[in-house]
Amino acid sequence: MKALGFGQANGKIILMGEHAVVYGEPSIAIPFPATHIHVHVTSHDELFIECDFYKGLVLEMPELLESLHKAIDVTLERLGQDETVKIIIESTIPAERGMGSSAAVAVATVRALYDYFQVPLEKSTLLEIVNIAEKIAHGNPSGLDALMTSSSQPYTYTKGKAPLPFTLAMSAVLVVADTGVTGQTKAAVASIAEKIQGENGAHYQQMIHELGSLTSESQHYMQEDEPALLGKNMTNAHRLLDKLGVSNALLNELVEVSLKNNAYGAKLTGGGRGGCMIALAKNQQDATIIANALKKAGAYQTWLYEMSETIDEN
Repeated sequence: MKALGFGQANGKIILMGEHAVVYGEPSIAIPFPATHIHVHVTSHDELFIECDFYKGLVLEMPELLESLHKAIDVTLERLGQDETVKIIIESTIPAERGMGSSAAVAVATVRALYDYFQVPLEKSTLLEIVNIAEKIAHGNPSGLDALMTSSSQPYTYTKGKAPLPFTLAMSAVLVVADTGVTGQTKAAVASIAEKIQGENGAHYQQMIHELGSLTSESQHYMQEDEPALLGKNMTNAHRLLDKLGVSNALLNELVEVSLKNNAYGAKLTGGGRGGCMIALAKNQQDATIIANALKKAGAYQTWLYEMSETIDEN
């Protein structure tokens, strides 16, 4: 055992393909280290946890943290450990904003416990444990959040297929803005399904296909360092998502503010009808100007991510 075990995880962002992925089109997710979770584990006389939502015995954790409780139980069982420890969780990933907070906290906690007990952790074991916990949080998770919050490179994901990593070569800065409103993924998904099953279903199905095409093109632009073309696709994707009914007035306003402040492009990210939006900037200076404008326009908080950065996975 070590005196102090440490584990970390990063947030994740759906860059392109949200909602269309439900209908078999590709999506692109990227790691987002501008938000992260750090977990420390130390010896303690009881199995104890300390985080933003709760401080107390693991056995008495509230239902809100049931998936994390499961991750801790499964990890200690796999390690064959009954020694009591204190788990301290520090997070900058906002909950229910599409950034993978529940998976990230499980990833960081599993890593910290394995580190404390000085047992090597295989990536496959990590993902298996986190996905067990994610079933409690999300019912039938795709596994994408667990993968992205523990990874350092972007992935394309198509429903029913294994996620595929690819190399990012982008000289641009991603601005992420939180509307401060919880996303409404289930309602948004249901509204699109209703449109596709309605009188003009073929029209909306064509929009879904266009989103998939934009996503495929965007992967190429990300690999060839074409930020202006990627930005154009992002904006076009947002226009389609708005027509599909999964945006809202604030998201649309933040997208327009970004474009007026020289963003390459901008769009909602994730479930929509709240949550976050993203904008692509040429450099840190432009990104800062965009972020400040977004705050003035009503964004709750913003983050910047230099897309050429690498992430330490340890």
